Amino acid sequence: MNAEMLEAMQALAVDKGISVDKLFAVLADALESAYKKMPDAHEYAWVTINPETMEYRVMAQELDEDLEPIGEEFDVTPDNFGRIAAVTTKQVLTQRIREEEREQKYEEYAGREGDIVTGIIQQSDSRYTLLDLGRVEALLPRAEQVPNERPDSNTRIKAYIVEVRKTAKGPQIVVSRTHPGLIKRLFELEVPEIADGIVEIRSCAREPGHRTKIAVWSNDPNVDPVGACVGASGARVRMIVNELRGEKIDIVPFSDEPEEFVSRALSPAKVKEVRTDLETGTAEVIVPDYQLSLAIGKDGQNARLSARLTGWRIDIKSETQLEEEEAYEKVDWAEGEWVVDPDTGEQVWQPAEGGPAISAEDWAAGSEDEEDEVEESAEVEEAETEVEESAEVQEAETEVEESAEVEEVKE
Repeated sequence: MNAEMLEAMQALAVDKGISVDKLFAVLADALESAYKKMPDAHEYAWVTINPETMEYRVMAQELDEDLEPIGEEFDVTPDNFGRIAAVTTKQVLTQRIREEEREQKYEEYAGREGDIVTGIIQQSDSRYTLLDLGRVEALLPRAEQVPNERPDSNTRIKAYIVEVRKTAKGPQIVVSRTHPGLIKRLFELEVPEIADGIVEIRSCAREPGHRTKIAVWSNDPNVDPVGACVGASGARVRMIVNELRGEKIDIVPFSDEPEEFVSRALSPAKVKEVRTDLETGTAEVIVPDYQLSLAIGKDGQNARLSARLTGWRIDIKSETQLEEEEAYEKVDWAEGEWVVDPDTGEQVWQPAEGGPAISAEDWAAGSEDEEDEVEESAEVEEAETEVEESAEVQEAETEVEESAEVEEVKE
């Protein structure tokens, strides 16, 4: 019987993924709980189990006035303990094993936030999708799901762990399909150079389900970071695009030079010039007229992702827009005439020197600016005149004093 019990314990340990030693400790706790429910049970008692013979004994010690154990240990195993404890032990053992399983599952995933896991879709509702990870399940909340991505049940997908919670029912693992970290982890799986630390993903900007931009850097001058991520004939990046259900991915080389980095980030658009302002954190980007819509992207997506990728506020202008702005700044607001715009029927100011017509609001604003400049210039000239007059007065006073001194000497 003891040999059969030992085999059963070993089989149970394998089935539950719990060590045999831990299982023996759980069994001893269960027997101890059963003993303490018996009448006349000693207050300070415990159970020992021989793992080779499966023989168990209840041991006890006396307690002093301070409830500290004193004296030698002695055996208090009841004669009918096995029969009486059988039912209670089974219940307690089952409960303790479940608790141990939950604890082990939690410890397996605790601290794994930021890791990637593969799960099978079990079921979905309006709140979340349930993923089977093997020994545990994960929750994919609706807020962490890619818009319009609805994989069928039993579909295998990868997800990013954002949180691991400890609950009474076991670990609750919350995963995401929209987190930018998912992109980085997928590239680590597909690109050995990233996993080895040769190539780094310096920044990532993502609009889930639509487009992602990543900036990559190589720590080895002989390794092309973009080529390593793309792979032969695009094989590596294609695997990631397939996992993301067709989400487009732009890979650009990182640069420490802001102007160059912003220019690269706006790819596939061709940039003519980038002007950065460190105080405002703004990058003014000049592109050829035919590249303007491409640089901005559909609904501003390319410009928006580029700004997130680089950390700069990006203002994109065509060459024509830049020329108009520069011409606007050089306008002589006093020279010109009011004419009627044939397209709008509104009165506009046509500068005498040519160039685009100006609306009434812009003309008023420009005139005020010009008046302010004139006033400031007049104030400066007035101040300079006062300084000059003061200097002349001082010079005249000095001459008078010197003349008086000369006459005094003559006398």
